[in-house]
Amino acid sequence: MNDKHSSLAPPTSSKVPEVVFGFWVIKIAATTLGETGGDWVSMSLKLGYLVGSAIFAVIFIALVWSQVKAEHFRPILYWATIVATTTLGTTLADFADRSVGLGYPGGVAIVTVLLAASLAIWYWSEGTVSVQSITRPKVEWFYWVTILFSQTLGTALGDWMAGSDRGGLGFGYEVGALVFGAGLIAVAGVYFWTRVSHTLLFWLAFVLTRPLGATLGDLLDKPVAAGGLHLSRLYASLVLLAFIAACIYFIPQRPAPASSGHG
Repeated sequence: MNDKHSSLAPPTSSKVPEVVFGFWVIKIAATTLGETGGDWVSMSLKLGYLVGSAIFAVIFIALVWSQVKAEHFRPILYWATIVATTTLGTTLADFADRSVGLGYPGGVAIVTVLLAASLAIWYWSEGTVSVQSITRPKVEWFYWVTILFSQTLGTALGDWMAGSDRGGLGFGYEVGALVFGAGLIAVAGVYFWTRVSHTLLFWLAFVLTRPLGATLGDLLDKPVAAGGLHLSRLYASLVLLAFIAACIYFIPQRPAPASSGHG
């Protein structure tokens, strides 16, 4: 569809997209799709969180493997892999919080530790966690594992903020979306008006977009009695998928400039 954009990329270009406004538009839509799609498989199809996680884990590994094997940045493949991380993150978080019984605070705490460990090990190994360094297979695996943890954490945060059960704060989906949206605006303000590390701000924003998408997805498909709009998870997922496909086609998809600098 839009892989024509990647044909001009030099071999040393990063294999992830340039982080511009369009990137965040697609990312939020992808995280919302992850919530509705994950819930459709695990809840609407009644496969359960464990089976849903197993299905999405296979898809995730296959797509990451394809992404690593690709010779240059391919927009469709990249965003398909992002969607895979969001759906897997949704079912993993729900499995830990609900099936295992950790509750929302417990799930948030565990995944936060895993995300911090992933970033720390990546930084210890490479001296940077910048997306501009995604040019080698080893770094790509670090990147995708870190993204998976960030998506799982985002799901857990969104559920913790909105839900009133399992130790949730009970603010509801609308308030949750406003809180995480405000957090993203704050990160953008720090990005433009301070000298705080852009790499740090990227990962903060990446985590925050997930609970924003999670609360938006829950707002779409949860029952009215639970504060949602009770839309079909399948139809909501298909609409979001079409929106993402249109964005990939119409928004220029350029690889991030490669860099081996520390950050």
